[in-house]
Amino acid sequence: MKRYLCSYIVPLLVLLTACTTPEKPIEPATQLKAVTLDNTVKISGGQTVYIPIYSHIYVWERERTMELTSTLSVRNTDLTHPIIITSVNYYDSHGKLIRKYLKQPVELPRLASTNFIVDQDDTSGGAGASFVVEWVTQKPVSVPVIEAVMINASGNQGISLLSSGRVIKTRTNNK
Repeated sequence: MKRYLCSYIVPLLVLLTACTTPEKPIEPATQLKAVTLDNTVKISGGQTVYIPIYSHIYVWERERTMELTSTLSVRNTDLTHPIIITSVNYYDSHGKLIRKYLKQPVELPRLASTNFIVDQDDTSGGAGASFVVEWVTQKPVSVPVIEAVMINASGNQGISLLSSGRVIKTRTNNK
């Protein structure tokens, strides 16, 4: 009798746990320390960085697209000092602001990284979408690596793209 019950109960438990929806993961940036930048904070430098991404790419013809999940990665490469990420904004192909990812600046510790995600089903950015990231520092630091990875691995096909950030503005000495 025990064997009979186990042969039905164990598969039922597996089925029930497989059917539950996993909790949505916490955005890494929300786990970072929030900071306040006011007139008392001395800024020694920083940058505004443009990162092109693609929410979809064209396949065969203009009417057929492949949607992509985009992961923006901000990596502090400095061995000793944190950086402060002041804004992460997502724009569409026409330059219209779609989403602000930060409510307030956050501190990214030395050698740490954080990610910002655009889900595969979010095609609001279009083929010419972009991120603009602003960061500052209170001490001289090595330049962070800011890049995006776009991927789609549906069916038996997969594609991935990498896009590096480009500095469009440099900030020095409280300017």
